[in-house]
Amino acid sequence: MDSLKLSIPQVGLQRSFNISFSNLPMPPSRLKITCGLRKIGPRKPMWRSRVLSPEAIQAVQSLKLARSPDKLVEVFANRISRLLKADLVDTLSELQRQNEVELALQVFNFARKEVWYEPDISIYSDMILMLGKSSNIEMAEQLFGEIEKEGLRPDTRTYTEMIGAYFRVKMIEKAIESYESMKGSGCIPDKLTFRILIKNLEKSGEKELIATVKKDCLTYIEYPEKFLEEVEKTYPKRRLLNIV
Repeated sequence: MDSLKLSIPQVGLQRSFNISFSNLPMPPSRLKITCGLRKIGPRKPMWRSRVLSPEAIQAVQSLKLARSPDKLVEVFANRISRLLKADLVDTLSELQRQNEVELALQVFNFARKEVWYEPDISIYSDMILMLGKSSNIEMAEQLFGEIEKEGLRPDTRTYTEMIGAYFRVKMIEKAIESYESMKGSGCIPDKLTFRILIKNLEKSGEKELIATVKKDCLTYIEYPEKFLEEVEKTYPKRRLLNIV
């Protein structure tokens, strides 16, 4: 663990901080590797929400109170590096929830260097969701581009979060490109995907695109007529186009 930057090195997110970790104590997780993390049965998602432990709460508070790179070095050395896997995961999840983008990126970068880390598509989906909410579309795109390099493939949720991120910054064409890429990759759009598409296209007055998306509902959604009625009730300001 030589250095930590605000960005994730693999995606070139080099921004405000350049934090050296060459003198930090080695995390406890690096001292001993056991097979205890693997259990019989399907592997559960690494990123799960749960009640925060006191250690995770203190870690989040300490990170938010750090006002300089030197202070962040101290926090990572004395607190973050000593967290158990579950607490480090929860620390990142809480930073995402609070939309602490810079801190979340640093903790994510730190977690990726731990011996127990395994690439997990749900992690990337959570990060893209956070970046999309903050309108950090460039970072979201860079992170999305790293997924296959990690040996993963975007799933329906990952594409949906990327579509939502594009709509947030009014990049309608890119949102539709992501939607088409989703279908082309074999991922099946779900109800959330269509709600995001219809809601945002309706706001933009994209009547032809709405009609196309609603046709797709016939293919991908069970009971599409009922679903579209529910969507129309949710967004009643303008009457959505009927399927043609």
